[in-house]
Amino acid sequence: MTEDDVNAPAARSRTAGEGLREHEVRTALLELLAEVGAVTATEAAARLGYSSGLCSFHLRQLARHGHIEEAPHSGGRARPWRLRRSASASDSSEDFGDLARGLEDESWQHWLDQREQAPAEWRRDEAFSAVAYLTPEEMSRMAAVIRRALAPYQDRDQRPLARPEGARPVALITRLFPLLPHPTDDAAGEG
Repeated sequence: MTEDDVNAPAARSRTAGEGLREHEVRTALLELLAEVGAVTATEAAARLGYSSGLCSFHLRQLARHGHIEEAPHSGGRARPWRLRRSASASDSSEDFGDLARGLEDESWQHWLDQREQAPAEWRRDEAFSAVAYLTPEEMSRMAAVIRRALAPYQDRDQRPLARPEGARPVALITRLFPLLPHPTDDAAGEG
């Protein structure tokens, strides 16, 4: 495999960042880092099913283009990587939010495109949405309830032996945000 093969664009030619084409391995690595925080190339390879050399190459590419950085570690040969932290906390959370939403949307589209290849028992999803009229405090309490509901399952990521047989990673995406009026809504209410 040559570097050209490794850098060949995926089915879509969107960019993963300035000067770096989207690639399925890089996308999978960014998703994994968003999920678990920090990984080495060996850990990523075990989780994603690629070779550690391929993961190492793409981790270095992502670092070279400023998407990730080396995570603090206690020496040794292992090089853990994490999503890059920006200088300002607000920039970092905004950048991470944009990255996370993009990965969520891409993962959802991948699911829709590949659903028929999934085992029969996994071919459905539980997507739903709702609009509720809440105060800011109620919205915060709703988020806390959702986090508490997920808490019993979150250690399974770090503890594979805690996973029941047949368990697979499932994306759990919750976005709580106020619906702001559109400018045309305000004009319509005045007439």
